[in-house]
Amino acid sequence: MSDFSGATIHANLGEAFFDPVHPADFPQTVLRYRNQRWAKRMGLAGLTEVQWVEHFGRFAPLPGSFETPLALRYHGHQFQSYNPDIGDGRGFLFAQGHDLADGKLRDFGTKGSGVTPFSRGGDGRLTLKGGVREVLATTMLEALGVETSKSFSLIETGEALYRGDEPSPTRSSVLVRLSHSHIRVGSFQRLDYLGDQAGIAELVAHAIAHYYPELADAPAEAQVPAFLGAVAENVARVTAQWIGAGFVHGVLNTDNTNITGESFDYGPWRFLPVYDPRFTAAYFDQTGLYAFGRQPDAMAWNLTRLAECLVPISSVEKLEPELNRFWPQFQSQLARVIIGRLGLVSRGPAENGELVSALFAFMAAERPAYEQVFFDWRGGLASEKRALSGPQAKAYGGETFLAFRALLSNYAVAPNANLSHPYFERARPRTMLIEEVETIWAPIAEADDWTAFAAAIEEIEDMGRAHGVETFTIN
Repeated sequence: MSDFSGATIHANLGEAFFDPVHPADFPQTVLRYRNQRWAKRMGLAGLTEVQWVEHFGRFAPLPGSFETPLALRYHGHQFQSYNPDIGDGRGFLFAQGHDLADGKLRDFGTKGSGVTPFSRGGDGRLTLKGGVREVLATTMLEALGVETSKSFSLIETGEALYRGDEPSPTRSSVLVRLSHSHIRVGSFQRLDYLGDQAGIAELVAHAIAHYYPELADAPAEAQVPAFLGAVAENVARVTAQWIGAGFVHGVLNTDNTNITGESFDYGPWRFLPVYDPRFTAAYFDQTGLYAFGRQPDAMAWNLTRLAECLVPISSVEKLEPELNRFWPQFQSQLARVIIGRLGLVSRGPAENGELVSALFAFMAAERPAYEQVFFDWRGGLASEKRALSGPQAKAYGGETFLAFRALLSNYAVAPNANLSHPYFERARPRTMLIEEVETIWAPIAEADDWTAFAAAIEEIEDMGRAHGVETFTIN
């Protein structure tokens, strides 16, 4: 573990921002998933299985990082209703370290690691199925180019849990996720709720120093607005990536919106079967607040809540233009994401925007399988023969498709389209619809058979390499 570069940066904020906690003492620790790609980036690839379990199942400190885990304090709007009684209720910040590839500070956060002062009567545990679902979600999103937390480790913990949304008793697990930051909009909301303007200023300064160092040279009075603008642009980017991936997060509360614009914390997530702006992920989202097509509005709303927290240390006049960077950035990022997913060379904002509009008009009219469209037409007309011999060729004959095709004919194949990759010799892309998740889970639940899970991870990683995602191509 000599390559691991541990850190304790978050502790610099002081105990007003967190509570030291202790992990649960689990009756067993069986390693079910280990992210060796990201272990290598964090200098932890050489851990034996015994050492891995000791650190990520028993939470023995990593060298150079926290001696005791930290449960972070925050508030949040949950389905736009303010809740001051939340915080890290079944997880904690276990460790921090520096990414050996890009030097970024990264957090090892947990889910299912036991009770904390914020558990609100809960058991602080995670079902094994919930852990499996998060591993599948993050691996799939990463392969589709979404800025997401990474599922680093999943360990089964040998407890019987009772949950209303799963057959009970059900198996338990502890998940470790790797993220660029765990500072949320809700972190600022808590300080605003307490009237702690000095704390807000301190948290902004901390965020700039460790996550937005390029803003440090701006004049002092410009730093807070610049911070808001940078967060708005990053949140816009990840929101556009969700749309491009056909992904519905499901619970876009302010405590699930972080300052680096990184998608994280996956509960009732879904991928779209077909394009449908009203498609929801959570059965309890009865009004469709966080439906697929409303995700940009939800994230803009969350950013407005962040801006409100910053008003006391800046001004509305300075903050409003920075907040308004969200929508133009979302539109430009959506075009960039779609052009990238199609493996094309960009032709500029106007033409790209027209192509994106035509694509969604076609998908709304014909309702083809969402991921299949991007798979079939990666490389544009260079893949026409493949697309028209594929399983949904019939969808490519109507007027709305022909309008899209006419625009597509103007585009060249991008050098990184990677059409020669064996992945594109398949008839269908790898997808992760809810039925597929259940198919992967069933043999685990019935016979402790992890074969389908391992095969799915391998297949998704191959898709990531086909898409040229850097983190899947590291040697």
